Amino acid sequence: MIDLRYSLVIEATAEPDFFSFYSPDLEGFTGVGHSVEDCLYQAKWGMAEHVRLLKELDLPVPLPSGRPRIVIEDAPALRRAG
Repeated sequence: MIDLRYSLVIEATAEPDFFSFYSPDLEGFTGVGHSVEDCLYQAKWGMAEHVRLLKELDLPVPLPSGRPRIVIEDAPALRRAG
C-alpha cells in the first residue's frame, strides 16, 4: 500500500535516472528522485516534514486528500518536444 496523505505528480525527464515530483494539494512541496520508487519514498517523508514546517511557521495546512492520486507523466518540456 502506498501511504500518501496528498496527491502526487511524478514527472519523468530526458535523463532516465532523474524524476521530479510535486503535490498539487500541498503548495510549495517539490522534490527530485532517481526512480519512481525513490520519488514515492521521498514524497512520503517529505510531505510529513513539509506539513510539520507549515505548522511550526503557523501557516495554513491543507486538509489531507480524501482520495489522493499518484500521476506519473513526462515533464512538460518532454510533452512539447514529442
